[in-house]
Order: sequence, then structure tokens, then C-alpha cells
Amino acid sequence: MSGERELQAALRDGPFHVALRTAVEARGLTLDRLRHRLRERGLRIGTTSLSYWQQGLRRPERPESLRAVRALEQILALPPRSLTDLLGPPRPRGRGGGRGMGAPPGAVGYATILDAAPDLSALLRELDWVADDRRLHIAAMYETVRIGADRSIIRRETLQVLRAHEDSADRHITIYQCDPGCDVERIRIRALEDCRLGRVRCHGPSRLVAAELLFDRELRAGDTQVIRYDLVDSNGIESTRYERGFRFPAGQYTLRVCFAPLTLPVRIHGYTRRGPAADEHERRELTLNAYRSVHQMAESLRPGLVGIRWDWPS
Repeated sequence: MSGERELQAALRDGPFHVALRTAVEARGLTLDRLRHRLRERGLRIGTTSLSYWQQGLRRPERPESLRAVRALEQILALPPRSLTDLLGPPRPRGRGGGRGMGAPPGAVGYATILDAAPDLSALLRELDWVADDRRLHIAAMYETVRIGADRSIIRRETLQVLRAHEDSADRHITIYQCDPGCDVERIRIRALEDCRLGRVRCHGPSRLVAAELLFDRELRAGDTQVIRYDLVDSNGIESTRYERGFRFPAGQYTLRVCFAPLTLPVRIHGYTRRGPAADEHERRELTLNAYRSVHQMAESLRPGLVGIRWDWPS
């Protein structure tokens, strides 16, 4: 009974970490068991994070972390919002507040680089907005796009180096919009190295696919993570360009496009532009090498689009 009275007092008076620690002790659950119970609910919160929460070294603030707190209320048989209400308002993030390096200035909204931004927002809400570029800076990216004999994009492979601006980043979201007329169910994303595939969400009318790539640990501010993944498209729709959008300033980006033998374009240009409706600038002609490929490299990227387009023989 004394343990239950202590729990009720902790839930009433707080602070959050004391209430959480008291509840865990009262229910006799280990942190590893809590992690397992959260994972059964689709929430990937590590034992390190749970330990930090109950010691007061870190507080849950990300959307998925707040979902985990609500799930903990159920797992620990606590009144609804008894833990959530002890958190109070979120602390300031980035420069001047919280623990982190601050996201880079100059960010733009998804609507600036994508014409289907409202539909993308709905997909990201289903993924709890985790691993947004606000927490992970692209230090370097190398991307190879392969064009098949049917003139379609058949595969895109990406090697990415990410740097964390804040503690607790443990995943990245990759977003792909396929060509008009495609069936998003025929798009397959695969984690190849140093990550694993999490949740995947698709929206057919806007031709969007969003997928989580999960790390093996939570990053601390300043940590880097290398991931390699690819996307296979079996739609067979003729393509005439590929471009990658950046919401935030980024480091180095190299885009390489490879063409199938006997299926070669007559003209190829690399370019950048501010958004999908903007004019091309920094445009230059590219020449195929002996391996039927071209590439474009950009450094110190500003928000916008970097792409390569080509013309097929008539």
C-alpha cells in the first residue's frame, strides 16, 4: 500500500521522471520488458531512452516519444494523461534551447520543392513526423539512377551520410514520387546496409511513397550515420528526368544516371531549380561516357531541386 501511495503522490506532484520511475518500480517491470511491450505497439523506444527519461536526463518531446508516453500509461495501468500532463509544454528546440546543434537556417517547406505537398503531409503524419531533415543534416549523398531498355527508371540506389543536429535521432524518412501513370504498389524500397526498413506509406493519386529507414542506435547531436538503400520500380513508364529535392542546406550531392545498352538519349542536361514550377538554372550539357553514364555534382547545396533530364530519339 505504501508503494501505491507513493505512486499516487508522484503522479499528483511530479516531476515527470520521478512519476515514471515510481510507476515502473510499483509495477515491477524491467526497462527491457517495457521496451518489448512498446515494440508490440509499433513504438521503437530503446532502453537507453527509457532510462534517461526516468533519471531526468532527457525528456520525451518527439511525436513518437509522446506516443510512447501515452502507451506507457496503459502498460503501467495509470490514469490517462497522468504522465503526459506532467511533461508540460515542449522546450525550445535548436539554437538557444534544448540539447542539440540547431537545424541549419534557410529551410523551406515541402510545398516549395514538391507539388503534392499536402498529400505528403498526410503520409508523414502517419509516420509521426519522425526523422525529418530538421534533426538530420545531409552531409553527403551519392545516388545512382538506372534507366532500363524500356526507357523507364528501374532502380535508384542511394548512399547517404547523415549528421544529427539533436539527440535521439534514430531513423530517416526517404520520399519518392514516381512518374505520372505509375502504380505505387509496384515500388519497392530495400534497406541494403547500415539500416533496416521500417514503416512504408503510399498515396496512389499523388504517386508518393514514404518509408522509414531505421538505424541500429539513437544518435547524439554531432553523430554521423551512413545508410545505403535502393528503390526498385517495375512500372515500366518512360522517364525523361530525375531530380532530388532538398528542404534544407546540404553538403555534397552527386547524381549519376546510367542508361541501358542500345537505349541511349540524344541530349542530356544537368540543372538546378528552386521548385517544380520554377525555371532551370545552372544548366549545362552532359556527355555520356564509355560506360553509358553521366553525372552531376553539387556542393554546399541550397534548398531546391538538383536534376538531370534527357531527350529520347523520336
